[in-house]
Amino acid sequence: MSERTRVDTPDQLPPESQPRWRRDFPIDRPEDDLVARRDFGAFLVLTSLAFVVGQAWIGVKSLLRRRLPAPGSERVARADELAAGDALAFSYQGEDALLLRLGDGELVAYSSKCTHLACAVVPELDQGRLLCPCHHGYFDAASGRPIAGPPNRPLPRILLEERDGWVWAVGRRVST
Repeated sequence: MSERTRVDTPDQLPPESQPRWRRDFPIDRPEDDLVARRDFGAFLVLTSLAFVVGQAWIGVKSLLRRRLPAPGSERVARADELAAGDALAFSYQGEDALLLRLGDGELVAYSSKCTHLACAVVPELDQGRLLCPCHHGYFDAASGRPIAGPPNRPLPRILLEERDGWVWAVGRRVST
C-alpha cells in the first residue's frame, strides 16, 4: 500500500464510505487521548476550589478551637510534688504538656509541642527557658513566648487551678 492510498480511519474504510457523523466529526483515534485546554482548565479550577475549601475548613476549625471552652478539667499532680526548677510531663485532652515550677514557686503549664514544626520542647529551667532541639528555638519559661530561633508564636498555655492540694488543668489559652 502506498502512502497515497493509506487509510487512517478506525475501521480502515476509505473516507467516502464512512458514515456521515464520522465525516462531520473527524476524530483521529490516536489523538483522542490528548486532553483539551478546556478540560485541563476545568480540572485546574476544580482542584483549586478543593484546596480553598480545605483551607477554609482548617481556618474554621482553628477559630472554633480558640473560642470554645475546654470540656472539663483533669488532675495533673500533687501541688507539693514539684520543687522549684522541676518539670513534669503530662497529658491534657490527649496532647502532651509540661507542668513547670518556676524559680519563684509559680506553677505554669504549656503544650510541649513547638509552634514551629511540633517538635517536643525540653525544659531548661535553670536558664528560664524551654528548648526546641529540632531547630534550636527557645521559649521563655514564664510566659511561653519565643525568645530565639524560628518559632514566632508562643506555646499554647494550659490554665491551672490548685484545689485540695492538687494541681488541675482546667483549660487552654492560645495566644497570637
